[in-house]
Amino acid sequence: MNEEKGKRIPEAPGQETHDAPAYLKEEALGNEDNSLIAISRVSAALSGLGNLDAILNIGLDTTLEFMEGKAGGIMLLDEESRFLSYRVTRGLSDRYSKEMYMKLGEGVAGRVAQSGKPILIDDISSEPDVARPDLVSLEGLKTFACVPLKAKEKVLGVMSITSQKPGHFTRKNIYLLQSIGDQLGTAVEQAKLYERLRRSRERYRQLARRIIVAQEEERKKIARDLHDETSQILAGLALNLQALIEMAEARGIDDQQFLEILKRSHNSTVQIHTEVSRIIADLRPTQLDTLGLVSAIRQYAHSIVASRGIEVEFDMDAIEKYLLPEEELSLFRLVQGAMGNVIQHSDAKNVDISFKQKDDNLVLAISDDGKGFELKKLAEMRERGRGYGLLNMKERMILIGATCSVQSSPGKGTTVRAVLPLSGKAKIN
Repeated sequence: MNEEKGKRIPEAPGQETHDAPAYLKEEALGNEDNSLIAISRVSAALSGLGNLDAILNIGLDTTLEFMEGKAGGIMLLDEESRFLSYRVTRGLSDRYSKEMYMKLGEGVAGRVAQSGKPILIDDISSEPDVARPDLVSLEGLKTFACVPLKAKEKVLGVMSITSQKPGHFTRKNIYLLQSIGDQLGTAVEQAKLYERLRRSRERYRQLARRIIVAQEEERKKIARDLHDETSQILAGLALNLQALIEMAEARGIDDQQFLEILKRSHNSTVQIHTEVSRIIADLRPTQLDTLGLVSAIRQYAHSIVASRGIEVEFDMDAIEKYLLPEEELSLFRLVQGAMGNVIQHSDAKNVDISFKQKDDNLVLAISDDGKGFELKKLAEMRERGRGYGLLNMKERMILIGATCSVQSSPGKGTTVRAVLPLSGKAKIN
């Protein structure tokens, strides 16, 4: 290697440039065991991490330990401004960390980021192209090793290891440093992708919540219109028909066919009025506004199964603080959907509804002792136009940040369970 300060060095074994001196390869091979241990440890430390800051901190700490470095840092490249700035540092002053930022091609770190090649400098204080000589002098930096953090040949940032003693790092150290840098680059890319996915999911969840609120507002409007107009007209019509029947009987009208038509018309009107009232209740469960979620679930479950010979048992905690409106509505809709399935498909005699706090989660479960079904047949049921109720319940829970699971098997009943993280939004007695 040419001893010129700031000279790029060959890349790691397997990626050497054709003009790499032979003795450099021998040094790299002689240090192979320690390098493999270091690389393995870094890989194990980073495995499974999704948090960017955790990845960078662990990567930098591990690197400093194996390199026996006294200070260092990781700069990330902003994709829009194309500037490098420190994300994590060790052993460097706050002023250095905050003021040392540079564009591509500027300073040592900028050149590394632009070229994608590592640089080793024995004494950076005498480097003519250093970005901030005042800060370098203030820190007393001498030896400076800098490698790119790359993923799929794209430079995401750089990692620098420094020392206050000239010549502290050797050429063979750079092979290890570059291997660690490559691992960090891949981990950084994965963390950024994960963060983008998390933000996208959160935006989707917020949008979905607004859609739920809008849907419920529209349901409320339709329910109000049905109540104020259609329901009132039907109620008045039923009263008028009842009055006609009583008048006919009082006047001794003996036309049985006429009386029978009046009575059938009255009964039909009453039935239609009852059905419209049920639709109003389904469109907007007013019990949520007047009774709260727990009491609304109790009342609904009792009313829906009272005439069907199904016994309902409750094990429900009281809520000290209400959930968000869309969360209450979604949980109530889950109960509606589950109870509808019990009545239509289960042939159950008993239903248990549990609403409890477990650790930091709110758990709502509806279990029946009905005939059950094979979960693997859900796909076949959807093809025949059935089974969408369970799918809709799951999707609705996802929209409020909850999970929904269904457990069932032939002859052993069905359990629908929703788990909603409390996250400080509700407390249970």
